[in-house]
Amino acid sequence: MTQVSIKEYAVADGGPYALTTGPDGALWFTMVQSGRIGRLAPGGEPSYHELEPTCGPTVITTGPDGALWFTEYQAHRIGRLTTHGAVTEFALPTPGCGPFGIAAGPDGALWFTETTADRIGRITTAGQVVEFPLPTTGAFPSAISAGPDGAMWFTMNQANAIGRIGMDGVVTVHPLPSPAAAPVGITTGQDGALWFTEWSGNRVGSITAQGVIEVYDLPTPGAEPHGIVCGPDGALWTALEIGALACISPTTVPSVSGVAPCP
Repeated sequence: MTQVSIKEYAVADGGPYALTTGPDGALWFTMVQSGRIGRLAPGGEPSYHELEPTCGPTVITTGPDGALWFTEYQAHRIGRLTTHGAVTEFALPTPGCGPFGIAAGPDGALWFTETTADRIGRITTAGQVVEFPLPTTGAFPSAISAGPDGAMWFTMNQANAIGRIGMDGVVTVHPLPSPAAAPVGITTGQDGALWFTEWSGNRVGSITAQGVIEVYDLPTPGAEPHGIVCGPDGALWTALEIGALACISPTTVPSVSGVAPCP
């Protein structure tokens, strides 16, 4: 087993939720319960940028303009934060839409999910917003990722499906084999497929740009996989809500190559 060194950094109360590497080399993270964005530089101490306390900053990513972009789930806004601390917030056209996932697209804009409005949104770096309705009611679109085919791919948590939206706004829905999968996280793997988690199905899966789906069982029952990311070695890592991390190697699937307890 590979030996690793783990160090934990204490942050202020407020529910750290999602994080990304910023253009300045620091880690930027959301504090969903206290309405703040945190920053942690390697070897330093965390600092914070105050937002509206109840806005619910959730998912964060680096935009094509070198700023940090994030969803405000409770305030139904998209936020932009420069590395110098300047905050701009953009209200969304649909009230109560619950923006959650956000990712940079190949067109130089940010694309995001609207969980309670069954829409995918697109916002330019100047703040212009367009919304695209999904063909499914109650789909609860969640995470979103840029795919290798020039489109955005997203999970449809309550529709048990994976969605694809092209830069022209055309949506394609790919139903999953299980009627109770509840997909959440999604990311692009080094194998060119989109990899996703099935929270209720206790599986991870992959879907090609042509819509071919494969699913793989996790070895621990009730693990509840959530977020997923591709590592530099090509392996996929997913966070399990039972307090563990699972590593999935595309060269060895359908076996999950390891489960390690979180510290």
